[in-house]
Amino acid sequence: MIHRPVVVGIDGSPAADVAVRWGSLEAASLTSDLRLLCALPAGASAPAAADILNRATSLARSVRPGIVPETRIENGTPSTVLVKASGEAAVVVIGSRGLGLMLGSLVGSTGLDLAANARCPVVVVRPDLGSTAGIRVVIGYDGSPGSEVALDYGLDYARRHDLLVRVVAAQPVGTELHRITEDDLRRAVHQRGGHDAELVQISGHPAEHLLRLAADAGLIVLGARGRGGFAGMFLGSVSQTVLHHADCPVAVIPAAMTDG
Repeated sequence: MIHRPVVVGIDGSPAADVAVRWGSLEAASLTSDLRLLCALPAGASAPAAADILNRATSLARSVRPGIVPETRIENGTPSTVLVKASGEAAVVVIGSRGLGLMLGSLVGSTGLDLAANARCPVVVVRPDLGSTAGIRVVIGYDGSPGSEVALDYGLDYARRHDLLVRVVAAQPVGTELHRITEDDLRRAVHQRGGHDAELVQISGHPAEHLLRLAADAGLIVLGARGRGGFAGMFLGSVSQTVLHHADCPVAVIPAAMTDG
């Protein structure tokens, strides 16, 4: 069986170092290859990119001795290069700071572009997480195609990493639109084998509840756009808020994965 590689976008920043560590462990868990990818925008130095890749390779080997990462330098902007790479990846991993981040923003344009347009799950990790490890995976569910894929991804990740699972269905106050019943939630989780998962159904702002209920999480998983999103909007307000404020890595299921 051929496994798709774990692709890590690197640029020499501290955030990229954290992404390399996370990606190295995930590649081992998936028994997949690790691909370190450095984008080379117009006017950038190829030797500098090679140095960045060499350093990232050493870091990966320090995390997982014996690993032999594949390294690539691709011409183009980080978002263009990584979106292209996502077509054959199991997951794309980036740091929340770096890869062209604007000052004052936690998740830069590359992360937002990927979360909207990639063809595989995108994991965004923060550079200040250190070695903190949570005890559970928190999954946002609203019945949308993206949240269905998020359930699959989150439950699989939890099984491989021996983590608890908490599935959260938060209903905005004052609307019955797209309401998920307790039976809907239970059926969706149990048919995927998540019989031990904690199911939380609550009213209020979905992003606020996800962040609050993920205080002890090692990963948050959600779709880029929920059922309440507008047509043509590839990244919803909930996913943007969680990406900007989460204290743990966030896995986003891009709209492009479910829109065909």
